[in-house]
Amino acid sequence: MSDVHITHIGGPTALIEVGEWRLLTDPTFDPPGRRYSFGLGTSSHKTAGPAMAASSLPPIDAVLLTHDHHGDNLDDSGRGLLPSAKVVITTVAGARRLGGRTRGLKPWAATKLEAPGQPTLEITATPARHGPPLSRALTGDVIGFALTWKGQRHGALWISGDTVLYEGVRRVADRIQIGTALLHLGGVRFPITGPIRYTMTARDAVELCRVLRPQTAIPIHYEGWHHFQQGRHTMEREFARAPEDIRSRIHWLPVGVTTVLTA
Repeated sequence: MSDVHITHIGGPTALIEVGEWRLLTDPTFDPPGRRYSFGLGTSSHKTAGPAMAASSLPPIDAVLLTHDHHGDNLDDSGRGLLPSAKVVITTVAGARRLGGRTRGLKPWAATKLEAPGQPTLEITATPARHGPPLSRALTGDVIGFALTWKGQRHGALWISGDTVLYEGVRRVADRIQIGTALLHLGGVRFPITGPIRYTMTARDAVELCRVLRPQTAIPIHYEGWHHFQQGRHTMEREFARAPEDIRSRIHWLPVGVTTVLTA
């Protein structure tokens, strides 16, 4: 049970397969072209669609939803598939809004997925802050997820969620050994709020890899929207300046193609 199959579908959306478990992160399946409001006068156009349609997904055991209140992490099509998942795991506030088979977790709380013949997956919520200090009241609650199961060789599979680099994220290294990290990047900014960033940049990713020391770091949440300020080419230039020990850990997944990794 050391192998994990990951398909980056686009934006923050990835299909994660562990044994017979099928997990989906932050489902976004709307076509491009629409403008979405994110509140407080911020908005953005979606410029690229998903690499696969929601209708082509296998049955989903759990949706790992870092937050439910922004359209670039949960759009209309993604919201429509939530009832078909066996469980949705998200923030406490998000669970209250969504209802149904939703489990809400506070940072460092955990829940388990269990089924006969399958490895037990423990899912721990990790801290995230979707903006600068004191912004939580405006940007809302966000969490990341650390997935552990018996047979992992390098450590947990961690999904950062939409977050800036701050002490709460750094503390993940103190509490969990990370094998594979899916990092939400893009350096999100909006014209109306000027230089303020709402997600990590490539430079932040390099610093975080220095702290976490993951076996593999995978950039996601960097393409397909106007408010993503750092696309792949920009980030590659920044990564090229990082020490070799960090560069060797960063792997780009081809969008829409299933990649097998050793967890």
